[in-house]
Amino acid sequence: MFEITDVQKIGVGLAGFGIAFLFLGVLLLFDKGLLAIGNILFICGLACVIGLERTFRFFFQKHKAKASLAFFSGICVVLIGWPLIGILIETYGFVLLFSGFFPVAINFLRRVPILGTFLNMPGISSILDRLAGDSNRTTV
Repeated sequence: MFEITDVQKIGVGLAGFGIAFLFLGVLLLFDKGLLAIGNILFICGLACVIGLERTFRFFFQKHKAKASLAFFSGICVVLIGWPLIGILIETYGFVLLFSGFFPVAINFLRRVPILGTFLNMPGISSILDRLAGDSNRTTV
């Protein structure tokens, strides 16, 4: 196994709080304060977990330029004060940025005992198969 440092543990907490604040911001009718705090905490948490250099390299790759621009533009629009439009732009960028992780996450969730039974139901399974892409490259 690999050792998890204290900074990485703090990063997981920051990212978790960021996701929680984003969820609350959306739940409370796009409260711009909660959404702004959630965005900042999520980015800080990601930087603590994987490091500043790897975070910078992740967001600023040539093939991810459109996704990064949309993601950071959405954050800026939220900070300016238009939370609904900003979250839509940010969600588009998030999906483009993290779409490579979706197959791994979906296949992991399918192995979780109770949730896996629900996700392997016929209608839901076909939707998840389209989201996950080619399932042969991500299975172990």
